[in-house]
Formats: sequence, structure tokens, C-alpha cells
Amino acid sequence: MRKTFSLEAPTHKPPQVVAAIKNQVRKYLKRERRKALPEGMDFWDFDCQVGQEGPTNVVHVAEIIGAIDAAAENGWATVYIEILAKPRKRRRKSQPPSQEQADPGGSDPNGSDDP
Repeated sequence: MRKTFSLEAPTHKPPQVVAAIKNQVRKYLKRERRKALPEGMDFWDFDCQVGQEGPTNVVHVAEIIGAIDAAAENGWATVYIEILAKPRKRRRKSQPPSQEQADPGGSDPNGSDDP
């Protein structure tokens, strides 16, 4: 989705216009997440950019709604939103090493080496 939304409408109040934009963005995200994933992929990731006239700020997908609110508060006439979906595979988090692996010398856990 690459779209420039007008934050000013002669027939609607500004809060209604902002709510309609947020609704469109949420519907788009839900629609993209429902699509079938390619084989071997786990989830849909989104590259998101927001700006006044074009893409200027890279934001996380969870911050798009806040960016729309900020644009309305700053008095922008329009807000540009770009959301590109891409399939991703989750990476496993590495587990922290155990105490034995971290300290193979067997020194005193209090830090003193006195007998």
C-alpha cells in the first residue's frame, strides 16, 4: 500500500477523517496477514514509512497509528503511508551459556581465590 491520505475534508470533522484513515490501515494489515505464506516462512513482516509529502520516516508496524495521530496533531494537510508486506522466517534466540560453560576454572563464586 502506497497512498497519500488527506487529513482535511470539507464534509467531515478532522477526528472522523483520522479515524477513517486508521480503519483503512488496519483493514489493509488484516487483509495482508490473511494471505497464504510461502512455504518455509512463518509470518508476514511489514516495511512501513510515513511522511508528509513522501516517505521520510521509517516506522515499525505498531507505530503507524501513532504516526497518523502525530501528523494530525502537527497540522499536516496530507500524510503519506507506505506499507510493504514481506514473508519472514523467525530466527531462534540463542540461549545464554550455562554457569559451568562460563566459568570452567571452578573458581569461587564470591570472587576470592584464597584457600
